[in-house]
Amino acid sequence: MRVLVCTVVHDPQDARIRFRQIEALLAAGHEVTYAAPFTAYGRTAPDGVRAVDLARATGRHRLRAVLAARRTLAGLAGSHDVVLLHDPELLLAVMRSATLRRTVVVWDVHEDTAAAVGMRAWVPRLLRRIARAGVRVLETWAEKHVRLLLAEHAYAERFARPHPVVPNSVVVPDHVTTTTQRDESGRLRVVYLGRVTYARGARVLLDLAPLLPRDVVLEVIGPADDDLRTALEAARGDGALVWRGFVPNDEALHRLDGALAGLSLLRAEPNYAHSRPTKLMEYMAHGVAVISTPNPASRELVERTQAGVLVPFDDASAVADAVRRLVEDDELRARMATSGRAAALAELDWAADGRRFVATLEGWAARS
Repeated sequence: MRVLVCTVVHDPQDARIRFRQIEALLAAGHEVTYAAPFTAYGRTAPDGVRAVDLARATGRHRLRAVLAARRTLAGLAGSHDVVLLHDPELLLAVMRSATLRRTVVVWDVHEDTAAAVGMRAWVPRLLRRIARAGVRVLETWAEKHVRLLLAEHAYAERFARPHPVVPNSVVVPDHVTTTTQRDESGRLRVVYLGRVTYARGARVLLDLAPLLPRDVVLEVIGPADDDLRTALEAARGDGALVWRGFVPNDEALHRLDGALAGLSLLRAEPNYAHSRPTKLMEYMAHGVAVISTPNPASRELVERTQAGVLVPFDDASAVADAVRRLVEDDELRARMATSGRAAALAELDWAADGRRFVATLEGWAARS
């Protein structure tokens, strides 16, 4: 197949898009064109794909990027068997377009879009109900005109017909260590992997660092929203927190090995209720005990797999207590790490889901 993968919102280094789906397509021998905002994010194009640079849709400034993407899709769709869209905004770019008649268009649904609108600071509070209603209308249109690929079984409730589910699972490495390893200064590491935002628990991360035992350091791996960078820099200067900023995916995952615990501190937002955090699964895959807030999907995964500890929302003291517990009871920590790793191997491995993803696109392309 020739597959055109398109996003104007996500970082071109997004793990699901770049390191799972595109890698699975390339491994299966397919040709990939990757249209994404490389320049806007300061990223270079991956090897093995044809790269097309797009404008980035951000905040209220989205129309220009969507219109530019529409022109790109109109020009490229005819030479591809499948167009894979990763943003609901891009549905507007294919409406009433010849793109729909010339190729198979797929929308990869990997968030609760209507709930996510309510979390966007750039959407005026008074307009959020209207925006959510608009998203529902957009989803109804999409179900009639494009193929849908769901990243969570829970998303099926939003649609009238069944659609294939390819879970947002992770690449499980063949070999990891479930023993803790100290950093160059002799301290144990508690890690947070992912974008740093208030909705994802940034306030707790900042409050947590000075509460940790002296021989434990908080390592934050990932870019931060603009309004958090100054606070992270200040916390880094105090020595209890190490903020590494953006780190390429393979290097970031390597840094999980040997950590005391991995943090997933999502707040109680509707968009997080039904989505299993990728970071939780990545910690488990790398043999790291997890400390998580009790969003329903997170609670179900942690409790069922016995992979870690649940803590209340927005409670840095409870997180610090959980860290001390793992420091003092290494047998408990090792048991959680081993259990999480086993569950990841059994049910969270992209090796199987990646084959299902490729086969689904191949089937749609063949039938068209």
